[in-house]
Amino acid sequence: MNPKVDAYISRSEKWPEEMSDLRSILLGCGLTEDIKWGKPCYSHEGRNIVILQEMKEFLALMFFKGALLNDSEGVLEEQGPNSRSALRIRFTSVEDVTRLTDTVKAYIDEAIDVEEAGLEVGPAPGLVLVEELRNRLDQDPAFKAAFESLTPGRQREYNLYFSDAKQPQTREARVEKYAQKILDGKGFRDR
Repeated sequence: MNPKVDAYISRSEKWPEEMSDLRSILLGCGLTEDIKWGKPCYSHEGRNIVILQEMKEFLALMFFKGALLNDSEGVLEEQGPNSRSALRIRFTSVEDVTRLTDTVKAYIDEAIDVEEAGLEVGPAPGLVLVEELRNRLDQDPAFKAAFESLTPGRQREYNLYFSDAKQPQTREARVEKYAQKILDGKGFRDR
């Protein structure tokens, strides 16, 4: 048991009992624990398997390569519409943890097998750019070069933000608003 995880759980105001119960299950599966990304993270032979994520409405047990697991119990869910690899199980009570104990153990065993086999989630599908961004790229070679020099994740994040607007005028305005950041080689969240 890692004292950093002890401290994390003791500070939790919403899910301390659920985390303690999950922690016992995870350690019982032979995982090691540490704090990574500010959260309790559990690994096997140095490879991340799961992480606990406290949300407002639930506690999540997120499997890093959940997309490669056979979700025989139908309890894994995506974190969002753009997540590809990580899937999670939601818990809202100690009773949920108790009810899903065997499932969690089985999924942990499978996740360890996935890591030991060296399996990886396939590459992301090609990025389909929103029309307003494509138009700007076609019209401005410097902008196109700057956008293409961004990492794939940064390109995807900009495209998601631009495409999220319902009106074409709003999408166009967003492209214009962030054009200088793109030209400066910065990501959407960079300052």
